[in-house]
Amino acid sequence: MIHVGIAEDDFRIADIHRQLIEQIEGFSCRFTSGTAEELLETMEHTPVDVLLLDIYLPDQLGTDILGQILDRHDAYIIIISASNDLEHVQKAYRSGVIDYIIKPASPKRLEESLKKFQALQAARPEGDITQEEIDRFFSSSVPPGAAEIKPEADLPKGIDAFTLEQVKDQIQQAEHGVTADEMAFFLGASRTTAHRYFKYLLSTSEIEVRPIYGIVGRPERRYFKK
Repeated sequence: MIHVGIAEDDFRIADIHRQLIEQIEGFSCRFTSGTAEELLETMEHTPVDVLLLDIYLPDQLGTDILGQILDRHDAYIIIISASNDLEHVQKAYRSGVIDYIIKPASPKRLEESLKKFQALQAARPEGDITQEEIDRFFSSSVPPGAAEIKPEADLPKGIDAFTLEQVKDQIQQAEHGVTADEMAFFLGASRTTAHRYFKYLLSTSEIEVRPIYGIVGRPERRYFKK
C-alpha cells in the first residue's frame, strides 16, 4: 500500500484529491493538512510515501519547506499548485520534486502521476541496478497519456500553455461535450476566455463544435474532442 499525504489549504480541493487517491488501487490517504506548520507536525508521527504539496499555503510557501521535508522524511513530493511561475518550477525541480501539476489538476493527470510512481516502486530492484533501470528512475519523460505542452513561443497571444492543456483535458473527459459556460466555470475565467481557447483548438482541428437541439429555443453549442 502506498500512503499519501495532502497539504492543501482549500478543504474542497483537498477532499477531491483525497477521494481520487482512495479510488486508485494500492493507494490510501493518511492525512490532509491546511498549513505548513500542521503539515510538518503531522509528518513527524504520520509518515507517507508520497506528499501532494501546494505552494501557496497560508503560513509559508510550500517551496520554502521542501528542503526541511526531504531532509527529515523519506517521502516523494508532487507539487499541485496554481503557480506556473518559472522560479517555483525550477526550485521544485532542483529540490527533487518528482512531478509538478498546475491547478486545477485534472483527475486523469493526477492519477497518471501517482500510477507512474506506483509502477516505479513495483519495478524497483534490490542491490546493484543496470543503466536501464537507473534511466527509469531519472526519466524526465511525460507520464504515459499526458499531453505534451507546446512552448509558449509556438502559441498565439492570449493562449497560455498550461491553461490550454487544462482545456484539452476537460474536453477529452467530457463524453457529452462541454459548453463555454461550463469551461469558464472549470477554469474560473470568463466565457470570453473559454471561447478564445475553443477558437484556437478549432483552428488546429483538435476539437469540433456541434449544435445540440433542445425542446425549445436556440441550439446549444457543445465542443467535443475530434
